Amino acid sequence: MGGFLEALRVQRWDDHRYYHHSRINQSLHLLSALSFVLAYVICFHDPAVAALIAWLVAMTSRQAGHFFFEPKGYDHVNHATHDHKEEIKVGYNLQRKVVLMATWALSPIVFYLSPSLFGLIEPHRDAGELVRHVGMLWFAIGIGGLVFRVLQLFVIRDVETGLVWAAKIITDPFHDIKLYCRAPLYLMQGELIDRGLADEVAEEAARTAAR
Repeated sequence: MGGFLEALRVQRWDDHRYYHHSRINQSLHLLSALSFVLAYVICFHDPAVAALIAWLVAMTSRQAGHFFFEPKGYDHVNHATHDHKEEIKVGYNLQRKVVLMATWALSPIVFYLSPSLFGLIEPHRDAGELVRHVGMLWFAIGIGGLVFRVLQLFVIRDVETGLVWAAKIITDPFHDIKLYCRAPLYLMQGELIDRGLADEVAEEAARTAAR
């Protein structure tokens, strides 16, 4: 268990230091995290509505932060190029996210082609039922995207890496709230890039060297 938790800590740390320099991105992650927590609560009695919140609010705000506001140039804090970070990313890098988000955005077309989802469900009778069917489809895409990457990691890395990443993704909303709760305050003070990140990286390097 100690090894699992340490691996989880490392994945979280790498995700933070490599991909969350922008205070706007951090603030959007806070919005995303709060939305995901709400979706988690609702999921127990209405997964369709939970999926609508998760995809329309939580995922769009989260990925907008990465695509539009996170710096793509050389990372002087971590001494790494953008291409290197994309190559080593455990989860969904930007290229994989494009595929995932495109799948999500285009998926409702299937109900135009087959309202019964090729015989799997009863065709919708009104707009409300269509929205709920879309919500359940998005719920399935969310679960499928998680399982697909976990299985990929089992093959290209190892089982522990896949399980650790799954645990990270599921618990990210709670961790992001703790990590980025002050990001909007820094943003309102005019800080667009996390000025303390370099100190965090130096401190982590010192702790690692002392072990």
